Amino acid sequence: MNSETVAVNPTAPVAEDDALLLTRVHSGEESAMTSLYDRYSRLVYSVALRVLRDAAAAEDVMQEVLMQVWRSPSTFASTRGSLGGWLAVVARNRAIDLLRRRRPTDSVDDIALASNFNLADEAERSSLMEHARTAIQQLPRAQRKTLEMAFFDGLTHSEIAEMTGDPLGTVKTRIRGALTSLRKALQP
Repeated sequence: MNSETVAVNPTAPVAEDDALLLTRVHSGEESAMTSLYDRYSRLVYSVALRVLRDAAAAEDVMQEVLMQVWRSPSTFASTRGSLGGWLAVVARNRAIDLLRRRRPTDSVDDIALASNFNLADEAERSSLMEHARTAIQQLPRAQRKTLEMAFFDGLTHSEIAEMTGDPLGTVKTRIRGALTSLRKALQP
């Protein structure tokens, strides 16, 4: 007996067994398919389950992958790697494809969306603003201009009188008349 240690490739017997198993599957031996199933079903299932997070869907993927081997065992090329590795990749790809094909299970009407503001209040505010714009546009031109200068430009009554050349009392009367008209227009 030689004292030198011989390096043994632990995957070599499995690879030889896989090649023989695939040859037998190719010949149509059901017992070979049973052996293949017993050897790799857990691996294929666990890969699919990890991707899908759904036991029933993972079982379906496992069945599809193993049936693919049964129908056409020649799709596996031993030059690309081990049978187990190839089955794991096929299972992963099938599971991802299944995820992509899935339709959303929740109806759009059933999904609640979070919002920081009340949409009903915002809609009411928007409607009120549109109503106010319309009411302002319907004011006589002199009242509208004076009101805009006071509220939108931030001018005092005296500044408006100075800018327009109108007497201060006229400016105050126009603003008061505009506000009265708006109040009436905006009352429900």
